[in-house]
Amino acid sequence: MFKLQENQTTVKTEILAGITTFLTMVYIVVVNPIILKDAGVPFEQVFTATIIATVIGTLWMALAANYPIAIAPGMGLNAYFAYSVVGTHNISYVAAFSAVFVAGIIFIILSLTPFRKILIEAIPANLKSGITAGIGLFIAFIGLRMSGIIVAHPSNLVALGDLHSPSALLTLLGLAVTLILMARNIHGALFIGMVITAAVAFFTGQLSFDQGFIQIPSLPEGLIVTNPFVAISNVAEHFLYAVVFSFLLVTIFDTTGTMIGVAQQAGLMKGNTFPRARQALLADSVATTAGAMFGTSPTSAYVESSSGVAAGGRTGLTTLTVSLLFIAAAFFGPLVSAVSGLSAITAPALIIVGSLMIGSVSDINWKEIDEAFPAFLIILSMPLTSSIATGIALGFISYPLMKAVKGKWREVHWLVYIFSVLFFYQLAFVPH
Repeated sequence: MFKLQENQTTVKTEILAGITTFLTMVYIVVVNPIILKDAGVPFEQVFTATIIATVIGTLWMALAANYPIAIAPGMGLNAYFAYSVVGTHNISYVAAFSAVFVAGIIFIILSLTPFRKILIEAIPANLKSGITAGIGLFIAFIGLRMSGIIVAHPSNLVALGDLHSPSALLTLLGLAVTLILMARNIHGALFIGMVITAAVAFFTGQLSFDQGFIQIPSLPEGLIVTNPFVAISNVAEHFLYAVVFSFLLVTIFDTTGTMIGVAQQAGLMKGNTFPRARQALLADSVATTAGAMFGTSPTSAYVESSSGVAAGGRTGLTTLTVSLLFIAAAFFGPLVSAVSGLSAITAPALIIVGSLMIGSVSDINWKEIDEAFPAFLIILSMPLTSSIATGIALGFISYPLMKAVKGKWREVHWLVYIFSVLFFYQLAFVPH
């Protein structure tokens, strides 16, 4: 079913890759409820809804598309939901979830058409390489920031943190152990490094399980969105058309860019095409719609999937493993909270995976400024803005402009022109 031999992988490798991906992204089941709680949504509601949306999207990716790319509620989109949509528009979270639901329905319709497959093939090769490298820098930066090795600075924005802090020391230890294992070609090095780091954290008192292990999942609000006509009515009543457009646009490109980056890293792209694109791209649109019904913000393909790919994941067996672990996590909320709350356990994997993904810069045509600068802009802006979608937007805006200046405007696919205009509108006029 998963074509393991064809993809030159094994059951053991795929399961280890799935565990690795799970450990690097499971923080979302804690972080997402904390953020959406600020919008008034009960913590338990979002915790369970997050897992439901993740399992639906990731299982779809595993069984229908056979890709090692996990789906979960997107970071950034949840903050936009809580602080811009609910906060700025002064509406209830029910109305906001209606906007997410409507965006998800439109998303499904677009995913059933050739549109997104055409879009993937229309993205210039140098922008794809820039997206992969930019995501690598972004997730490495996340790892460094989460661990305290890099901290905020009032004048320089970022600076070196306190390397004597327990979190930084544990991260550096985990980084050293994992790099040694990788240098010695030990299979599953990323996962083994996490286990060793977690063990050290436990015995040094940094990791504890004071809240126990078991928690029965619940949905105190039940289904939040049940009727599409009521959802559309809520959007119209509160004039949330721009919000729907923002959710749709950001999710399309966030997910598409991440999928391309991870697929290229795994060697799953066939030239300029993405096999089984429709099945893969339906995963997050269905998950977004279902997630809105239960009470979570839009889903997206997760950049942390690249850690599983780096551990050897190549098929849907990796994401099937991720799905099963998230189902189990629903009953182990306190345990998941304890492990995911200690960023030093997963930070080394993010940093190392970032170093692997940055290698795609070698595929960029640096000798041609009209090809090089848009890719450079993507690579630079993703970590600096903490947004994959913003990096993609700046690349899409600058690419056709550079081509036009060089007199090569005919080389640009018509879709790139359309989305450059939409991205310009989104950056210039839509709150984000």
